[in-house]
Amino acid sequence: MARLEADAAVILTDSGGIQKEAYWLRVPCVTLREETEWVETVQQGWNVLAGADSERIVEAARQPRRPEAGEDAYAGAGSVGRLVEVLETAGESAPEAAG
Repeated sequence: MARLEADAAVILTDSGGIQKEAYWLRVPCVTLREETEWVETVQQGWNVLAGADSERIVEAARQPRRPEAGEDAYAGAGSVGRLVEVLETAGESAPEAAG
């Protein structure tokens, strides 16, 4: 599924999870709902709320937005470095597997 999403020109969905995946993959998304829990995706221009209005859906799908790459709304400064540090620390304290 992720490969299909990554290769898509635009994604149409009512799924909150797929909206967020589209954002992470930098694929424009048309959401078939009137609201979203991922308002950041709309604010940054990667997601359009079209609801069930067929004209809005078709218009948004035919002219998908592709904003300039900006800051990831879900990754704070240094978050990758902190994640690596946590994983390395967890690996050092993990018990050895019985052989």
